[in-house]
Amino acid sequence: MISPLAHVDPAARLGKNVTVYPFAFIDKDVEVGDNCEIFPYASLMAGTRMGNNCRIFQGAIVSAEPQDFRYKGDASLCEIGDNVVIREHVIINRSIHAGKSTVIGHDSFVMANSHIGHDTVITGKAVVGNGVVIAGDCRVDDCVILSSNSVLHENSRVGKWCLIKGGCRISGNVPPYVIIAHNPAAYFGVNAYVMRKNGFTDEEIDDIAKAYRNVYQSGISVFNALRRIEADIDPSPIRDSILTFIRSNDLKIVAIPVDLGD
Repeated sequence: MISPLAHVDPAARLGKNVTVYPFAFIDKDVEVGDNCEIFPYASLMAGTRMGNNCRIFQGAIVSAEPQDFRYKGDASLCEIGDNVVIREHVIINRSIHAGKSTVIGHDSFVMANSHIGHDTVITGKAVVGNGVVIAGDCRVDDCVILSSNSVLHENSRVGKWCLIKGGCRISGNVPPYVIIAHNPAAYFGVNAYVMRKNGFTDEEIDDIAKAYRNVYQSGISVFNALRRIEADIDPSPIRDSILTFIRSNDLKIVAIPVDLGD
C-alpha cells in the first residue's frame, strides 16, 4: 500500500508488499526490498539501498547528505540490511566517497534520536540505544549493544559482543566481549550475561575473563599481556579473535594507561 499523500519518486524501486504511509518521502535512486514499512514523515534519500522486512519510523532520515566538508556531492550509498528497525528521528548519513557506503547490517535495532555518520559500518545484530551518536568512519562488529547517549568518536572500532554503557564516550578501539563504562572510558568486566544467554559456554567465558585480566588488570604492557594470553590459554577461535583484534589495531585499545600501551 502506497498512500497517495506520500511522495515516491517514479525512479524509486520498491519491492513486494511495501507499505508507505502518508507524508513519507522516497527520493530517486532508492531501492527498497520486500515487506518494508515506511512510516509518516520518514525520508529515504537518494542512495538508499534497503533490504527486506525493514521498518522506518516517523521522522527518520536514511541516506542524508554527509555532514562533512570533504563531501563534494558525489553519488554514494547507505545500505540497510534485512530485518532492520530504525526508530523515530534517527539520521543516517551516506558515504562521502563516490560509490561507497554507510552500512547498517541485518537484524539491527536503531533507537530514537540516534545519529550514524558517514562511512560507518555496523556489521549486524546491533542495538543502538536512544540518543547514541556515532561519528564517521567507525566500525561496530556483530552483536554489540551501544546503550543510550553513548558516543563513538571518528575512526573508533567496537569488537563483537561488546556492551558500551550509557553515556560512555569511546575514542579508540574496544576489543571484543567486554563491557566499557564511565567517562573516561574504563574496563568494566566481560559481557558474560549477554553471551551466556546467547549460547557461550562457561569455559569460553572463563577464557575471555582470563585473557582480559592479563590485558586490563595485571599492570603489564599490552604487548606482554598478549604473550601471557598465548602461554596461559589454549588456542580457540575466541582466544584468537581477541589477539587478532588487538594486534590489528597496533595494540591500541581503550581504557589502557598510556605507559602500558607498548
